Amino acid sequence: MFAFAQTSSPATATSDIKGFVYDKNTGEPIIYTNVYLLGTTYGATTDINGFYSIKKVPVGSYTIMSTYVGYDSSVIKIDLVPNQIFTQKLYLSKKARRIKELVVKANKDDKVTEVQISEIKATPVQIKQLPSIGGEPDLAQYLQVVPGIVSSGDQGGQLFIRGGAPVQNKIMLDGMTIYNPFHSLGLFSVFETDIIKNADIKTAGFNVNYGGATSAIVDVTTRDGNKKRMSGKVSANTFTSKVLLEGPLRKLKEGSGSSSFLVSAKSSYLNKSSKLFYGYADTNGLGLPYSFTDLYAKLSFNSNSGSKFNIFGFDFMDHANYQGVADYKWSSAGGGANFVINPVSSTVLIKGNLSYSNYTLELKEADNKPRTTSIGGFGANIDFGYILPKNATMNYGLEVNGFKTTYHFYNPLGIQVGNGEDQNTTELAAFIMYKKILNSKLIIEPGLRIPYYASLDEFSVEPRLGVKYNYKPNLRFKGAAGMYSQNLISTKSDRDIVNLFTGFLSGPEEELKTTEGAIATSKLQKSMQLVGGFEYDLKKLVEFNVEAYVKDFTQLVNINRDKLQVQDPNFMIESGYAYGGDISAKIEYRRIYLWLVYGLGFVNRYDGTKNADGSKFYYAPPFDRRNNINVLFTYMMGKDQTWELGARWNFGSGFPFTLTQGFYEKFDFSNGINANYINSNGQLGILYDKRINVGRLPYYHRLDMSLKKKMYVGKNGLFEGVLSVTNVYNRANIFYFDRIRNTRVNQLPVLPALGISYSF
Repeated sequence: MFAFAQTSSPATATSDIKGFVYDKNTGEPIIYTNVYLLGTTYGATTDINGFYSIKKVPVGSYTIMSTYVGYDSSVIKIDLVPNQIFTQKLYLSKKARRIKELVVKANKDDKVTEVQISEIKATPVQIKQLPSIGGEPDLAQYLQVVPGIVSSGDQGGQLFIRGGAPVQNKIMLDGMTIYNPFHSLGLFSVFETDIIKNADIKTAGFNVNYGGATSAIVDVTTRDGNKKRMSGKVSANTFTSKVLLEGPLRKLKEGSGSSSFLVSAKSSYLNKSSKLFYGYADTNGLGLPYSFTDLYAKLSFNSNSGSKFNIFGFDFMDHANYQGVADYKWSSAGGGANFVINPVSSTVLIKGNLSYSNYTLELKEADNKPRTTSIGGFGANIDFGYILPKNATMNYGLEVNGFKTTYHFYNPLGIQVGNGEDQNTTELAAFIMYKKILNSKLIIEPGLRIPYYASLDEFSVEPRLGVKYNYKPNLRFKGAAGMYSQNLISTKSDRDIVNLFTGFLSGPEEELKTTEGAIATSKLQKSMQLVGGFEYDLKKLVEFNVEAYVKDFTQLVNINRDKLQVQDPNFMIESGYAYGGDISAKIEYRRIYLWLVYGLGFVNRYDGTKNADGSKFYYAPPFDRRNNINVLFTYMMGKDQTWELGARWNFGSGFPFTLTQGFYEKFDFSNGINANYINSNGQLGILYDKRINVGRLPYYHRLDMSLKKKMYVGKNGLFEGVLSVTNVYNRANIFYFDRIRNTRVNQLPVLPALGISYSF
């Protein structure tokens, strides 16, 4: 949290300073901005709540100042008396909207005060630098550019983070878990860009304040509604439409509390509009088979001291109907509350939340066997954060989660794996984390997390550590390591090239065997992670980030995809590892923003299968992409820079798949000796290669572009027009191959879109 060194003599009388920094126009906290005392080395950086704290400042008169890109500075004179906790709010006003250069930079000072390894902090400003596919920028599109993240393409909505399957990632909205955040049209998420305050994307080595995931974390926080005036946004394009409305219930005045509301609704009608606009992409005359609706609402109550209380709720729905192949739909609903308490007489900051959500999914395929799953439950946590003397902070907290799962599933052999039975589980966890900055050079951040999985009666002790060394102001080395566990498992089969169905289960209570046939001592999914790298800034124009990582998935609990009989075990244990590296470069100069990302990754799994010589056979899961390249470019045009040209190009080497060896007549002997196998016709069965996923699909690449025009109306009005093109050169990227029909099905062709929005 500290942006500057803080020193004081023990004999000098001191005082503490704390407070919040707000946007003067909306009352929204300003995150990751600098607060410092002019002419001194005392200062701090605000957190996600806009909170700052400066410890042990010698008494006297000072000028406190806050600065942030795109805002005018705030300067206030203060007088400190001995042994006082001095509270000071700061309000920043936005600069004139017609700026002379592109500004998407985040705060620079947290680079030298935070470990920030394998971490990206995304704001709406950064997300909107992407080409507005379908007329709307979205977090799902932004995540596909982040180093270490691999996308399965524009259909299916799956992201794989540094070798982890989707079930190994924990994705949160305002502190609660979202079990499926991506729509089946993979260009859109459930997160509305205009209500996002911040998204912390942690691809490896995350610390103990996060649990329940063995690969990665995506933590999305929404902003409050406008506390000063009624405002909103309406937009429509050929893919989607949305409405956003916000305003004060009790208007914010300096020196008083406030309350506000925010409501957002977004809907896609591509299944209908595609008949008119994209008939060439519609092979069956039924339209592109995608539709979704996202609703979100929030009430915020803020006290004069900076303490706050929020109530929020959401309802997300998605439907994709691939005629004759699969009918896929899911819904997710929930709500909760979170709070921040800022005690007047202490520099501690107390945060917590309580939430409940429920997610259901149903898939009907050509075999007409229903596959259903649901997961629902509650979560609660509380976190105590302390600012300590001598550049140190400490956080500790407690969490409790409980959820219930059901599933009804058939494997690719037609064997029923689940029959709808319920599973209930409760998880408890405690954590403590300490951070210390030594001589403004070395940052150490050790932590310990101890979760208890009640349904399995199992503890897990998980030490973690983050380190950064500021070798020079423009060169920083960093590293992290840790142990991780989770109880949640997926029913998805690694044999499927494309599988929309992801069932959720808690760790099985039945006996499990390791890959070598021994009785497993744990029923959790576990991993160990190690990541290291460096950051280098070249003349304040280019930011380089280089990282290498290893994730050792010491235990993976999966559905037994080789189940042949009802009495066979439902689950199996696998192990595996992922390793690789990412190189990224961000270039920001005047009107130009360029982000270049290259990722090299290797992912392997071992399920006990041996090669002919007796050695272990490691197979590649279907998300093992060796090379991944992203290029993001934005250029501001015009005298007032009201025109914006954006482009994103993605290249990925081919995903693995299991080869087909032949076909046979598959006859159902469910009637036993009475089966008439002589005169009856069986179904077409597939003989798969015994070696899983040794084939490779063709490589993938796609160019997306957009052109935006802004027109300001009055003091607060803004019209924005967007012309976007998805898959500009109409690359035929494979979606899946229908083995039965011997037909290749491609992903989206070239799709132009036109959109317009009005903000007020």
